[in-house]
Amino acid sequence: MTMEKKVNILTDAVTDVERVSATVSMNMKLFRRQNGLSLDELSKRSGVSKGMLVEIEKGTANPSIATLCRAATALGVSVADFVGVASSFPIRIVPLENASTLWRGPNGGSATLLVGTNGPDEIELWRWTMFPGEIFESPGHSPGTLELLNIEAGELTFRLGDTEQTIEAGSSVLAQTESPHAYMNNGNGELRFVMAVAELHRPRARTSI
Repeated sequence: MTMEKKVNILTDAVTDVERVSATVSMNMKLFRRQNGLSLDELSKRSGVSKGMLVEIEKGTANPSIATLCRAATALGVSVADFVGVASSFPIRIVPLENASTLWRGPNGGSATLLVGTNGPDEIELWRWTMFPGEIFESPGHSPGTLELLNIEAGELTFRLGDTEQTIEAGSSVLAQTESPHAYMNNGNGELRFVMAVAELHRPRARTSI
């Protein structure tokens, strides 16, 4: 990778973080006020510290995906609502430049939320790129949450609870992600996969896969 390309990637990353932070800041304040909640009340409901919520609303924080999930659930919205890529039916097209990168790995990897539904029930479409040695760990989601993945290139090492499996390019995965889980690139090349997440908060029977 040339020095010029590295600089361009870093510049794009900074610009995207600033855009996402500004959008999340605006929407979190809007949803919190619509719910009639103080920062203290939102902190108690979500389990996110008041200090973090203050920084998010000021647009000076870079919250993790897990933090955004907890805050969104407490407000009855989706992460896609927060970052402004939620669909409005019957159709909404989200241009690539409006997709939101919510995770960046130490070696240049990224996780981008492409589009999703309005909350509280969430269906999201993500694109992931991970470079050798990168790992993303996620806490368990609400009961019944499903993740569907298709590996486009490389090998994904997927850990769910105490089970760890390696999935090759071309293969697809359907998993219930109620338990802590992780995505890892333990190989030597670039890993790319797309992922759909369905997290439904209404009571329903356990899904059999």
